[in-house]
Amino acid sequence: MGCPKCGGRMKIIAFITDYSVVDRIINHLKLRFIAEKPPPSRVFEQAVLMAAAAEAEYF
Repeated sequence: MGCPKCGGRMKIIAFITDYSVVDRIINHLKLRFIAEKPPPSRVFEQAVLMAAAAEAEYF
């Protein structure tokens, strides 16, 4: 995935999994968020986190 501004390489550095924190960020940015479908199960979430960790580049 590339940066929309400079085209540089981007990588995931964190996941926010606490819904109350996500809600506070959305409210602070004065955005509206309406989920089209329920959030993924915890099993799916763990699989995504493990895949991201496996591909992580550390510096």
